Amino acid sequence: MIGIVGGVGPYAGLDLVRNIFDQTLARTDQEHLDVAMLSMPSSITDRTEFLLGQNGENPGLGIADVIKRLEAAGATVAGIPCNTAHADEIFSCTVNELQQAGSEIRLLNLIEEVIASIRERHPYAVNIGVLSTTGTQKSGVYTRALEAADLRAVSIEPDMQEKLIHAAIYSPSFGIKAHSNPATSRARQELITGISQLKALGADLVLKGCTEIALAIPEEEIEGVPLLDPSISLARALIAAIDPSKLKPLPS
Repeated sequence: MIGIVGGVGPYAGLDLVRNIFDQTLARTDQEHLDVAMLSMPSSITDRTEFLLGQNGENPGLGIADVIKRLEAAGATVAGIPCNTAHADEIFSCTVNELQQAGSEIRLLNLIEEVIASIRERHPYAVNIGVLSTTGTQKSGVYTRALEAADLRAVSIEPDMQEKLIHAAIYSPSFGIKAHSNPATSRARQELITGISQLKALGADLVLKGCTEIALAIPEEEIEGVPLLDPSISLARALIAAIDPSKLKPLPS
């Protein structure tokens, strides 16, 4: 059974479950894979606040607790639909907590799956634009992973990052976290502005580097620039981990 850590944010968990269903070869209810999602946002502190030093409690502790509950419910592989939760300070905490508890669940790394997706689906992309929360940007999690894969990370300029991109995700008045379904037109426009800047900076491909961005930007291409949704990459990896024969082929 696939286990999903919900609540990071809550709609990102729902979106990952939907992507799992969308990427599964199934003709009947019974041919779908078993999936459990546990959404416990009250027990997982904000990832960006922790990375920016605004909260001292590591979210990795709460995430590990959710994963242990999923394992107890029967999950054998798990995924966390939050890019920021894969910053080293958080993800390593989660892994350490699971190891100390003697967990045998297989925890996939979303960042690693994104790099694999770039190689598989966009082999000619070299300059990779990253739209993300400020926490993800400052943690350098994508920058390091892309450089290790001989790719170049293209980042939003700091002033635009905080005022437009981070606000499009976190603003209580128009951000995706406060207005997820549907996302506001302003959040969508701010993110499209970010895509335009990344294109101007030479990006061959843009990552929706916050799993909630897809709620406002569902397209696979904008302004001629292909967009990659990490949630879909993680969904496909989770399916493959359970039963590769259930994975839909990529469109040609």
